[in-house]
Amino acid sequence: MNSFGAKLKNCRKDMSLSQKELGQRLGVAESTISLYESNKRFPDAETLHKISSLFNVSLDYLLGNSTSKEIPDANLPPLTPKDERDIARDLENMIESLDGSAAMGNAEDDEDRELLRTSLETAMKIAKRTAKKKFTPKKYLK
Repeated sequence: MNSFGAKLKNCRKDMSLSQKELGQRLGVAESTISLYESNKRFPDAETLHKISSLFNVSLDYLLGNSTSKEIPDANLPPLTPKDERDIARDLENMIESLDGSAAMGNAEDDEDRELLRTSLETAMKIAKRTAKKKFTPKKYLK
């Protein structure tokens, strides 16, 4: 099994980037990239997301949970404006129902609320796109 460092190095070489160039793109020092590639240091969550976006690979691939570099929603059909409206309506209903529940309580602040909203919206969009791919006959897919 390839380690995070080996995967990072392979991705970097696939894009013909030096450690210095990769460090500049990620906002870290060249020596930090060297430490990542030798598995002596592990990036924080923000840097992991930058790496994932830069190389267009999934976090699961980088973390060793998947052998596929493919980002899970990359092959899913796009959402229509109606799908977007339905998701927005369902999300609002879900947030309203959570407002008075013990799950939300009064401990959350605006940042927590927005994080929850964003997470739920992302999950709902991926679920809708997955369902469209799974249940829409091929002749109707664009």
